Amino acid sequence: MVVVALMATVGIYAQDGYEDSKHEIGISYGALSNSTWQAIGESMGTSIASVGSIRYDDGDIIGAIGLEYFYHVSPVIGVGAVGTYTRETKNLYFGNNKSGDAKNTFISVLPAVKFNWLRKKYLGMYSKVAAGVTFTSKKEEYTRSDTENRSENKVNFNWQVSAFGLEAGSPYIRAFIELGVGEQGVALTGIRFKF
Repeated sequence: MVVVALMATVGIYAQDGYEDSKHEIGISYGALSNSTWQAIGESMGTSIASVGSIRYDDGDIIGAIGLEYFYHVSPVIGVGAVGTYTRETKNLYFGNNKSGDAKNTFISVLPAVKFNWLRKKYLGMYSKVAAGVTFTSKKEEYTRSDTENRSENKVNFNWQVSAFGLEAGSPYIRAFIELGVGEQGVALTGIRFKF
């Protein structure tokens, strides 16, 4: 399927393509990233497992804020990297009393490849694949004197697959949306600069 898509792209580019710059930088915001799902699952699991002791409540999640760079080695293929930042904050309760705060931070670095299967002067369609690591920092700070603060840092494998991306605008500044799954989210939107 990838070979067929690449062949079709080359044909489309030859018929009605344009020669533009090789660099692009994108800024995005995505919903329902891998880290968001992980944070939600852990909060639910801990709440269920610790009935009668500590529970999490009043949580707030900042979705995946992304920064990406691609260098186009050809009109069809761009190589680069994606970075994301996701944060979750929540209150800690013992019984009905607020007893502290929790904060989880997820920072990801994912080398990536972008396949442009429609590349025109004011419109583009593409797919993207990325894989790398997420650095997770978890902190719990308690106001109770009988409970110690806790912190944990770890590194995990993470990824993003965007099956469909659509960008539109000028040859140098474009808005975009993507649908996929992974660390940038199930759906993301943003702006891209080409130079």
